[in-house]
This record gives sequence, structure tokens and C-alpha cells, in this order.
Amino acid sequence: MISIAGRAIGPAHPPFVVAELSGNHDGSLDRALSIVDAVAACGAHALKLQTYRPDTLTVDCDAPAFRLGDDHELWGGETLYRLFERAHTPWEWHEPIFERARSHGLVAFSSPFDPTAVELLEKLGVPAYKIASSEIVDLPLIRLVAATGKPMIISTGMASVAEIHAAVAAARAAGCTQLAVLACTASYPADPAESNLRALPLLAGLTGEMVGVSDHTPGIGVPLAAVALGACLIEKHVTLSRSGGGVDAAFSLEPDELAALVVESERAWQSLGGAVIGPRESEREGLRFRRSLYVVRDVRAGEPVTTDNVRSIRPAGGLPPDAASEVLGRRFAHDVPLGTPMSWDLI
Repeated sequence: MISIAGRAIGPAHPPFVVAELSGNHDGSLDRALSIVDAVAACGAHALKLQTYRPDTLTVDCDAPAFRLGDDHELWGGETLYRLFERAHTPWEWHEPIFERARSHGLVAFSSPFDPTAVELLEKLGVPAYKIASSEIVDLPLIRLVAATGKPMIISTGMASVAEIHAAVAAARAAGCTQLAVLACTASYPADPAESNLRALPLLAGLTGEMVGVSDHTPGIGVPLAAVALGACLIEKHVTLSRSGGGVDAAFSLEPDELAALVVESERAWQSLGGAVIGPRESEREGLRFRRSLYVVRDVRAGEPVTTDNVRSIRPAGGLPPDAASEVLGRRFAHDVPLGTPMSWDLI
């Protein structure tokens, strides 16, 4: 279990739902704040930003290495610099966005992408940090974040087992004592068939840490399935409307879908229960109305037991239905009224 801003996160608690704003503000602070309001109204638990500037991630270069492939579904042919310029959240927006989120009771934090981002976020008092999938190999950044002593969440998209091990080891060695590790497919949008959620228990076993999912697939099916496999934290990108634009809108949830995710992920968690087979407490009343053998008309002593006077009906209380072959043809020992549960002492 970990705790972020007083909120316990772990197997004994409902899934912690994090709404990722990312670039869906589409260059408007007002739109960003409206997304924050919508996230809160949907019942999500946290709002997350990404803290970088284009020139802290890359350089303004048009060489092939700095361009996305032409066949990319969303950003084909775009340079990294222009994409990050379009998607980044201006640093001066962080404080008003965090303040709006906190006013709603949301946990507000971010993914830093370089030391200057960590410096800004420390000044703003974030309660936790997320390491994005692409930054899992940036061990100096992981050590810097871990040294803050705050809880960390590490996404593992694209990472090998060795890279995951190195990141977790670096975080621990630098002082992180509260860590969660997220399964992630770092493609945008992601194909549900590539989620490989059966690896979640393996990821938990390999790292010894609490696990969750950072999901870029359409809809909420994948994160709900992840809850059944041990996910304690769910991260999804959120927008006001997919048709309204935003760099990540195509793989983001709209407010009604986010609200459904919050409700249904908790319901999925509740359904896990324990490894128990047998009647539930709520089924006690139902047990009373199983079939059993009953006398279904008034009979006299000496009458034979037949299918006309003894039948398998509801409720329970009589001999089991399978005993019919043993009692048919025998005779009643005394008078028996209709509605009497069949028992051996009647024959």
C-alpha cells in the first residue's frame, strides 16, 4: 500500500483513478480548468499533468530522427519539437490548475521530464510524482525524484525486465519508500490486444511493488479487466469531447466515460472478494427456497407414496429430490396433511 495526500492506495481499497490532462487543454487555460471541473464532477480521485517545455525534451530539428513516422495514426510526420510545443502545459498554468483541482478535493500531481520540472513541482508542493514510460531509462531523473521522499509511480511502457528492475532499484536506492509500477502500452491509441494484462501479477512479483495500469486504449474495458488482475491504480487521459480536438483527444475518455470508470472499477474491485466457494451470507434466504420433497395433498395412514401425493417442490426442508426413488411405493405411517416436508419418519 502507498499513501498520496492522505489517500490510501492498495489492494484493500477501491482503485485510485487518475485523470491525465496532458495536451487536451488545446492551448487554453480556460479549457484546462473546465477539464479539471469535469474530472472532479465525475468522481475521479486525482488529476495529473505533464511538466516539460519543448526545449527540455528535444531540439527544433527537422531531421528524420526527430520526426514521427508518416504512418502514425495521430501525429504522422510531425516533428518532436512541434508536437511537444503543441501538447505541453505552460509552467505558469500549473499553479492555477493545481489550485482548481485541490479546491475540488482532487489529488494533483505531475510527471516531470527534467530537473527543472522537478524544481517547479517541488515549489508547488506536489504530493507525488509519476515517471512516464519514455523516462524509465532516465535513471538520474528517477533518483532525483526519489530523493524528494515522495511517493512515486513508474510507467513501464516499452520497458524490458532489465530496465524495469534498474528503474525500481534506482528509486529505492535514492530513498523512495512508496512506489507503484504501472503496466502500459506506449502507443497512442493502443490496441487492447497488446495490453497483455495477464502480465500484471508477473509485474507485481518481479518488482515487489503495488501495480496498476496506464491505459491508452479506447473505452474502459481494459482498466476494468486490470482490476481483476490486481491493478490498484488506473490512469486514463481525459477530454471534454473527443470531437473537440486536443492532441490526445482520440484516446481520451469523455466525462461520462470517466464517471463510468470510477463507478465500475470500484464495483469490479468489490466483486473480487475472497477465495471462497460456498453460500454467501446474502444467499441464506435463497437456500430456504431450494427444491425438496413435500407431501402435496392430505394422505391417510397406509396410503402408498406416489407421484400424486409427494413431489419435488419449493421450499427446502424435506428430503432431497434424489430421494424420490427410495420413498415411492412405500406407505405412510400415519395421516399427513398437505404441505408437510417429507421425512423418513413419515413412512
